[in-house]
Amino acid sequence: MALHLTSQVALDYARVEQAIAFIAANYTQHPTLEDIAAHVHVSPFHFNRLFTRWAGISPQRFVRFLTKEYAKQVLAESGSVLDATYQAGLSGSSRLHDLFVTYEAMTPGEYKEQASGMHIVYGFHATLFGECLLSLTERGICGLTFHDARERDATLAQLRAAWPEATLTPDFARTEAVAAQLFSGAADATKPFNLLIKGTNFQIKVWEALLRIPSGAMVSYQDIATALGQPRASQAVGGAVGANAIGYLIPCHRVIQQHGGPGGYRWGVARKQALLGWEATRVELQVAS
Repeated sequence: MALHLTSQVALDYARVEQAIAFIAANYTQHPTLEDIAAHVHVSPFHFNRLFTRWAGISPQRFVRFLTKEYAKQVLAESGSVLDATYQAGLSGSSRLHDLFVTYEAMTPGEYKEQASGMHIVYGFHATLFGECLLSLTERGICGLTFHDARERDATLAQLRAAWPEATLTPDFARTEAVAAQLFSGAADATKPFNLLIKGTNFQIKVWEALLRIPSGAMVSYQDIATALGQPRASQAVGGAVGANAIGYLIPCHRVIQQHGGPGGYRWGVARKQALLGWEATRVELQVAS
């Protein structure tokens, strides 16, 4: 399934994002389907169909995934997730739905020595969670960032700033094939997606921890700091989480505040809640089946 910028999935997400922001801000008032539909300027009938097409469940059922009560429940259930996965060992890979991810890390020193000859191709693509900029090297995916369509120039400028010594070339055909695999769930599990990441040793350790968080689970910044043996480093963990440049695949959206609030997100809190709610939906549907 090719994901074009003008595809229905992109149009759906624009409305869904508005709806999720409205629900998250007003869930204590128990907004009705009519309230939510009015906020996004469509009829209740069409909004219900649109949301269900995107999420797989009705907006009324989705609402509970956006509450602090739900988040705190999942936090409590996920308390030992990092311990269990550390004991099992990362083994260089992590499963995300039907995708396998492996990574190669570059320290700042290694980046300085090697990046001058690097060639990066990039493309803009529609996804279930809005438009993204996907960037690839011969060694793997080096960037997956989300943005609004009007922010393409700024997003591309950020990519250039992140890899100033590399040569950047647009190549929609090449990146489209990868984007379609990433977001359609049709990836061949025997062929892992390779990531190329660069950061400090501490950032890389935090990103390794993120890769251990299963889909549908959530952990707190404190949980990650404790798992790394630095329980007082919650703020530093937050900085490392925010510096992640490969969204979705390195699931920084699964880190929330200890009290159940979503916390910040590099690509917008509504998008973070969309990702968390969508993953919770997939888990619920799997359990039901």
